[in-house]
Amino acid sequence: MARPLWKGVITFGLVSLPMALYSATDDHTVHFHQIERGTGDRVRLRRVNERTGEEVAFEDIVKGYELSEGQYVVVEPEELEEIAPGRSRTIEITGFVDLDAIPPIYFAKTYYVAPADKATAKIYQLLTQALDRTRKAGLAVFSMRGKEYLTALSSVAGMLQLHTMHWSDEVRDPHAEIPELPDSKAAFKGQEVATAEQLIDMLTTDWKPEEYQDTFEQQVRDLVEAKAKGEEIAVSQGAPPETTNVIDLMDALRASLDAASSTGKEQAAGAARDGRSAPKSTRTPKAAGGKKTGEDLSTLTKAQLYERASRYEIAHRSTMNRDELQKAVEKAARGRHLKSAS
Repeated sequence: MARPLWKGVITFGLVSLPMALYSATDDHTVHFHQIERGTGDRVRLRRVNERTGEEVAFEDIVKGYELSEGQYVVVEPEELEEIAPGRSRTIEITGFVDLDAIPPIYFAKTYYVAPADKATAKIYQLLTQALDRTRKAGLAVFSMRGKEYLTALSSVAGMLQLHTMHWSDEVRDPHAEIPELPDSKAAFKGQEVATAEQLIDMLTTDWKPEEYQDTFEQQVRDLVEAKAKGEEIAVSQGAPPETTNVIDLMDALRASLDAASSTGKEQAAGAARDGRSAPKSTRTPKAAGGKKTGEDLSTLTKAQLYERASRYEIAHRSTMNRDELQKAVEKAARGRHLKSAS
């Protein structure tokens, strides 16, 4: 069972809610130690004087803010402690805003909020329902672990969540940072926009986060396990898919629309034969242009396999490596072959 990271009180007006914060996410990143090749000895970082090369004791290290090259303002740890924010015990909501009015870029990390005990459950439920019905978020500033946070309290799936946010001066202006950013007011033909919107509508599906997996993370774990058994894994990479030429944009949109439309017709026909309604977002592979199912795919590059996977409309193909693409295409080809033979 998870332990609370922080305990305190949420206040809005004269209402107080004793509560506890819990981490809402986990980090599954595979962490490595640094070792010396050939010996397997652990390599550790040392704090050394840049000029003399001698190691410096931790207690002799202070912080320095660089004014110019080689010139620093020295700040002692005690001086930082004097101005550091104390550990808050209260999250005082100073106002409410429309949740949809907060751009996603401001959100940093999410915490689950739980009532401190059963006696405060009614207040918790009241605030949850009120925020849910109004689609509002409560704004507050509080400190935790020596740092001050701007936060938004919202109701999600019948429970309270606290989102830490970036301060306004931490969010970069994209137009100032990216000179190549295109003009949002660029003129398009009505047919181009309508076709793109139609394609988006036809490819719209339900949000199912469990269908998206960190395949690279799993490959790293598989690599470590295989090497632990004395095995070797060969990784093959082909050329990345080519970017759509802007001149051929309309042709690419029409071709994509035709592909999505033909897929929908196949679903509808199959559903009619079975006496059922066609699913809204399930996709079936298209025919692979007459390619034989027994074809040796091991000679194809990753780009060629990606193109084949696109014709079969294999889900999540953009996240697959070459070997995963080959297996997915082979499986789709076998399925198409069995359907045509029946």
